This record gives sequence, C-alpha cells and structure tokens, in this order.
Amino acid sequence: MTVKLETLSPAELKTLIANAQSQMQAAHISHVKTVREKIERLLKSSSLTLTDVYPTRGGKGAKRSKSVVAPKYRNPADATQTWSGRGKRPLWFVQALKTRGSTIENLLIDGASKAAPAKAVKRNAKKVAKVAAKKAV
Repeated sequence: MTVKLETLSPAELKTLIANAQSQMQAAHISHVKTVREKIERLLKSSSLTLTDVYPTRGGKGAKRSKSVVAPKYRNPADATQTWSGRGKRPLWFVQALKTRGSTIENLLIDGASKAAPAKAVKRNAKKVAKVAAKKAV
C-alpha cells in the first residue's frame, strides 16, 4: 500500500505519524521479547545463567562501588551543605563566592587544604627551572 504524502492534510499526516510511531514501538517490543526468549533458551540449554556470562551485569556483581571523598567546603549559611570540590559547583557555593569579601579559602572546612590547580603547579615548576638555569650559568 503506497500513500501519497503530498495529498494528505496536516491532520491526516499527524494521524499517520502517530500510527506509525505506535506501530514501530509495538514492533520493537516484540523484537526485544523474541530476542530475550532466544537468549533464555540458549542459557537454559547450556546450563548457564546471565551472571555466568556477564558477571558484572545483574545480580550481586552489578553494584559499582563509588569512592567516597571527604567534603572540602561548607556552606556558611547552612552547615549541613558540603561539597567535596569535585564535579559541578553547587549553587550555594557559587552564591557564596558572589558575596563581597568571600573567597574559596573562606569556605574551606577546618583541616581541608586547597590544592593548587595543576596548571599553576606546572607554571611554578617552569619558573623554578628557569631561575635555577640562570643561576647555573
């Protein structure tokens, strides 16, 4: 069955698109179901489980352990809000830096140290090397 799209009205085109999308979704679900059944039959005939084949997927081995990082910064307005210094800056951190006289060092938790950015460390190392080279000459 061939449909001439040029002859259809916008409402008819919308209906056709909606019907095609629902048909595509049903076909996808059916395809997934048949593939899943084939996999289950194959695993059963081989006396294996999905965790035998994919040990990191599903089951007990699926949980990824995330390393916990100690908080480095604390919100001066709400002490329960902290940030480790990794990832996107939280809104309270950005707002606190916008206040007059506030610096990153002011937001540090006692005992936490502000590590120098990698670029600054490299730049300082180059300066030290230049000074040492000039003194050696």
